[in-house]
Amino acid sequence: MRVSLQGAVDLRAIRDSRSRLREDGMASRRDLLRMTVWGAAAALLASARPGLAAGKVRIGVLKFGTVSWELDTLKHHKLDAANGVDLEVTDFAGEDATNVALLAGALDVIVSDWLWVSRQRSEGADLTLAPYSTTVGAVMVKDGSPIRRIADLKGKKIGVTGGPLDKSWLLIQALARRDDAIDLTTACEVVYGAPPLISEKAAEGELDAALNFWHFCARMEANGFRRLVGANDAAAALGASGPVSALGYVFHDKWAAENLGAAKAFLKASAQAKAILAKSDEEWLRLAPLVRAEGKELEKLRDRYREGIPRRPVADEVADAARLYRVLAGIGGEKLVGKASDMAPGTYWPGLTQ
Repeated sequence: MRVSLQGAVDLRAIRDSRSRLREDGMASRRDLLRMTVWGAAAALLASARPGLAAGKVRIGVLKFGTVSWELDTLKHHKLDAANGVDLEVTDFAGEDATNVALLAGALDVIVSDWLWVSRQRSEGADLTLAPYSTTVGAVMVKDGSPIRRIADLKGKKIGVTGGPLDKSWLLIQALARRDDAIDLTTACEVVYGAPPLISEKAAEGELDAALNFWHFCARMEANGFRRLVGANDAAAALGASGPVSALGYVFHDKWAAENLGAAKAFLKASAQAKAILAKSDEEWLRLAPLVRAEGKELEKLRDRYREGIPRRPVADEVADAARLYRVLAGIGGEKLVGKASDMAPGTYWPGLTQ
């Protein structure tokens, strides 16, 4: 007889055992009675604890990405098993690789942004997402810099990670155009580069300002830099009523429909892991080797992560994302969003409100 990791008795194993006993002529009345009792107990257990058989979830993440902090917490506290999920985590070297693996059916879940999901849906894919984090990048300057507002960036050298179509960069551009009539792409010397390189060049004084991903910004804050303007600040100024999840857990509608229990159980386990990270400073100390930070830097990463835990009703996020989509489409054009003028319906998983 086999017992799963979740503690549910394997009914097929019971039936097979009973058949073998009969065929071998070795079954006594006591043997058969025992098998019958085991079978009844297993059926009762399965009906009383359906969450324990939610299913397997295959998730792909960047090997050194921030999502691994949450998943490590989830695994360390056995929240997957507690919710009946067999969580299989696969590390990837780059975001493009996770996207391809999801679209090819090699993964069930990845973490990506709502804009990409909307574009995929507009082009016929059935991707959808559940909010993961509202934490976004910011323009950083040294503590002693004379740059105090966006207009002061005119004529300065700014490093930008994520490329010309990075959402944070586009939102800050839109704000500069609206409030200061400045096109940052022409008013500044813009240098694009990988996050570590942008941080390094800013620290060495080769850049006047740097727009980087949130966790690089947090490390910069702990090492002599301050935030000039964040992408969330720009989003709020451009019409968002609150923080919008820049990233979400992304999966196929079809997969979620066929594995509803597993999908909801995984998201529940994720929320429980976030709750631990939101309250426990000790958990962050445990994670320090994985985060690769300590002291003030670890504290700043912890605080910025906590700020980004989604807490708003999904309907509010959907409304704000739709507003921001139109802003981003207006400045990024078809290269960013394709031919769709509005965010695709279903970009946010309907199952979140059911």
